[in-house]
Amino acid sequence: MGRGPRYAQGHGSSQLSERRKEDRPKTDAVTSGRRAEWTGAVVSPPVWRGSTHLYADCADLARGRPDGDGHFYYGRRGSPTQWALADALTQLEPGAHGTLLYPSGVAAIAGALLGVLRQGDVLLMTDNVYQPSRAMARTLLAPLGIETRFFDPLDIPAYEAAFCDRTKAVLLESPGSLTMEVCDVPELARIAREKGAASMIDNTWASPLGFPALERGCDISIMSLTKHVGGHSDLLMGSVAAGEEWFGKLRETYLALGQVVSPDDAALASRGLRTLPIRLQQSEGAALEIAQWLAGRAEVAEVLCPMLPGAPGHELWQRDFKSGCGLFSFMLEGRSPAHRARLIDALRLFGIGYSWGGFESLAIPFDAARARTVMRWPPAGMDGDNRLGIRLSIGLEDAADLIADLEQAFAAMDNE
Repeated sequence: MGRGPRYAQGHGSSQLSERRKEDRPKTDAVTSGRRAEWTGAVVSPPVWRGSTHLYADCADLARGRPDGDGHFYYGRRGSPTQWALADALTQLEPGAHGTLLYPSGVAAIAGALLGVLRQGDVLLMTDNVYQPSRAMARTLLAPLGIETRFFDPLDIPAYEAAFCDRTKAVLLESPGSLTMEVCDVPELARIAREKGAASMIDNTWASPLGFPALERGCDISIMSLTKHVGGHSDLLMGSVAAGEEWFGKLRETYLALGQVVSPDDAALASRGLRTLPIRLQQSEGAALEIAQWLAGRAEVAEVLCPMLPGAPGHELWQRDFKSGCGLFSFMLEGRSPAHRARLIDALRLFGIGYSWGGFESLAIPFDAARARTVMRWPPAGMDGDNRLGIRLSIGLEDAADLIADLEQAFAAMDNE
């Protein structure tokens, strides 16, 4: 069997170290996770399907296999297809010791929380977090005796005051879900570490290419691979990456829960990863163009897009992020829910559906006040009548075509 490409030598190579220093994410996205022992003579690791891994004899069975990725043991421990994806994601996350794969983004969030928290602990959860994460506080953590306290990530003194001796973890998300607030993640993570708590972040929006979370001070980085990494709206998967201090603990819980992803889905995610930088660049550019156009519309009260100069959080985004993505929101000016529904229903190139990060554009309505505990919505300075939001996920369509679609939808909105 051939050895495959010369650069596919694993994440310990000096070549990779040099690439990491040079910060070449596009090259890493193409070359990572392609060890010669996994690819052989082909470009990508084949799909290995199998629940049973065979041993040569009883002596071989008695010797056992090393406990970690890259060693056949049993199907639940993965095969080269899953190992290659995890290896690639680890290489893309500076500071990561390893990456765990979960069957969905929500499973990844739950796995990270359960890997860190125990009965009697307190979790601080950002108030603008993804809605299923909020639901976990009530449905998963509370029955286990874990208390969740929500905090405003923009109010650092109040956040610091919320810690107590039982606070063991902080869950962050930046930009915030739906309303796109950018918080000072390095400072929030620093405070958590000073207080003896683990900081974890849902880093799906920017991915490690746009926001290297571990380098910015977080202990654990979570992603829904369903979104940008998959990129084609045809798989569900999540990941958790961490440095050496936390990875072993997280993996222990991961194995106890029997988490595993299918090799077919892992192959799809690996395929999507190869074009991730280019797709992010395309959707980010189109999103910024569309956000600028929306900012000039009389029907729009405010554009919630941190990539947009002058938008809330733009300065922090410029400081901490390398790039963004195609997901942002805007608020309608003095319209009713019926107006908003007519606008969204009139869109032709935007689908109506949850998720985002695929090649196709999507639009959904939202009312953020329903998913907030301590943060005021609308915030101070925004007219209370302009509380009707629309979230857009910009795909790979031509930006001019998407703008034309939005323009005709605005006309339809006021055409009762």
